[in-house]
Amino acid sequence: MGRPEIGLSMLYCLGETFDKMAEQIPKSPTTYVELVDDGFHSLDEKRILTLNDIKRSYEKKYTVHAPFVGINIALPSSSLLETTMRRLKKSIINTSALDSDIWVFHPGMTTATSMFYPGMDWTQNMKNIRLLFRFAKDHGVKACVENIMQGCVLKNVEEFRKFYSDMDENVGLVLDVGHANVVGQLERFLSEFSGRIAHVHAHDNHGKSDEHLGVGYGNVHWNMVAQYLKRASFDKIVMIESIEHIEESVEKLRRLFS
Repeated sequence: MGRPEIGLSMLYCLGETFDKMAEQIPKSPTTYVELVDDGFHSLDEKRILTLNDIKRSYEKKYTVHAPFVGINIALPSSSLLETTMRRLKKSIINTSALDSDIWVFHPGMTTATSMFYPGMDWTQNMKNIRLLFRFAKDHGVKACVENIMQGCVLKNVEEFRKFYSDMDENVGLVLDVGHANVVGQLERFLSEFSGRIAHVHAHDNHGKSDEHLGVGYGNVHWNMVAQYLKRASFDKIVMIESIEHIEESVEKLRRLFS
């Protein structure tokens, strides 16, 4: 039976410059590193060259988190949506240039006008997830959708159950442990979708807000998470998205899955 790889997201240093973030990659205690294509760390051709040099020199492997600030693939405005999709497609192209096969993206969000257009959020979300998944596939990248929280079109088990019933593409689930804990459905996500989990984001909280604490510093039942993933023979990446207690979190998860 396989075991997961433990990785580390660069989210913890998103407030630093790109150059400072890049300096941290060789120091990462993990082989797998998740880059955040947003803010100070947004990717471009020059930065991709730098990151590929680091990858080769230090034998690292990348996954990429899509832009998420101000991004909404369920927008009712066609002009804004066109700009959004163009930005996300560029992120997929950058992911391919980094030889990464995992691209994590967020589903659509509700808006202030959602009440006036019943069902439009869902329709737009489904349509654009299909488009992104197929575009990514054409570029040798696996696009995987993450469970989010309040204000999102896909935030709970019931909505993901409908999503997979309606979706005709094999879109993998990025199980965000912290987000599932906030909506009070962590065990249900693990129970119902263990076979669809393509990637895991691991961080802790106290079940009320998205704190991104170190593993073991909130109330997530990590032994339960490990048990479910082991039973599912999960052998992909558990990516730590904590913003504190980084090395401690890596060691805790390595012990859990040893």
